[in-house]
Amino acid sequence: MRWNKILAVILVSASVARASETFQPQTAHQSFVHKKKYVMGTVFEMVAYADSTKHASDAIDQAFGEIVRLDEVMSDYIPDSALSRLNHSSHAVPQPVPPDLYVVIGEALKYSRLSEGKFDVTVGPLVNLWKAAIRGGPTPSAAEQEKARACVGYQKVELFPPDRVQFHSPCVQIDLGAIGKGYALDRAVDVLRSHGISRALLDAGGSTIVAMGAPPDQTGWLVHLRDPSNRIDPQVMLSDNSVSTSEQTPPSLLGPGSAGHIIDPDNGIPVTTSFAVSAVANTGTASDALSTALLLVGPEKGKELVKNVAAVAAIWVSSDGQTRQSSSGPKFLFGRGAPRLANSVQTSSTGLR
Repeated sequence: MRWNKILAVILVSASVARASETFQPQTAHQSFVHKKKYVMGTVFEMVAYADSTKHASDAIDQAFGEIVRLDEVMSDYIPDSALSRLNHSSHAVPQPVPPDLYVVIGEALKYSRLSEGKFDVTVGPLVNLWKAAIRGGPTPSAAEQEKARACVGYQKVELFPPDRVQFHSPCVQIDLGAIGKGYALDRAVDVLRSHGISRALLDAGGSTIVAMGAPPDQTGWLVHLRDPSNRIDPQVMLSDNSVSTSEQTPPSLLGPGSAGHIIDPDNGIPVTTSFAVSAVANTGTASDALSTALLLVGPEKGKELVKNVAAVAAIWVSSDGQTRQSSSGPKFLFGRGAPRLANSVQTSSTGLR
């Protein structure tokens, strides 16, 4: 549910060599290593600082291994993943699931409730229905849409601690596409920390970025956010938190008349919006889920939602330069010449360059 271009991250102490699979520059006190891996249908990237390149490289390899493991738990494309087995199991009784799947479903249900169902973890039947149309095929009929919509509703999922999940409808299917990558990054952070890494940047295809600490001699990792207007240049300085961006797939990328990939569970069709939304939160799980939820609820309701969640900020930027933002803590920065946003929390209007 994301835009595809990698977010630009400014590293003052060293530049990341995007062309190589592994980059190992030296700083005055620490080495950093940059690596990439294709998993979960996208390119994950990590930059980590450590006392040696071997230390950083080994830690990143272990963190990538954790993401690969979680793909085999949460993927709905892998036929024998834990999620696929749950979705196709008997729905008559609670089903045991692996700990990670239980936790991430619980997190997804939390954001389903928070957004009053705009973010809905059970949107799977609608996503599957629209897949052919997203690729340029025929639009599903009204009858097909109505049948799929009847299967959607996060209230139809019940958790039984410590590890069982029950569906209260025979056609419910869970889709973790709007939260899974963020959750995987959080678990990768745990792996890096277990290896003594405290300064790192983790990127899931440019859609979710999680920061650990800051580069040496810096206050944070400066991330340029999605700006479909190319006028605003919103930025955020990350340190031990995360940012995610959601945007409907432009029809130009799919062909004339093609449907977008983000489905509104209320009406069962792809959402129509000119906004891209970036959400800042303490974890990748939270920012990933919130960015999708905030795209679906829109800026007016979204601003109120943000104010009611601690340590969260969001910015909506449209293709024609319209902007909205809200924050319960984190602040956005803006490039040189960009206007201060109206009706916003106080933030720096000085561009970092």
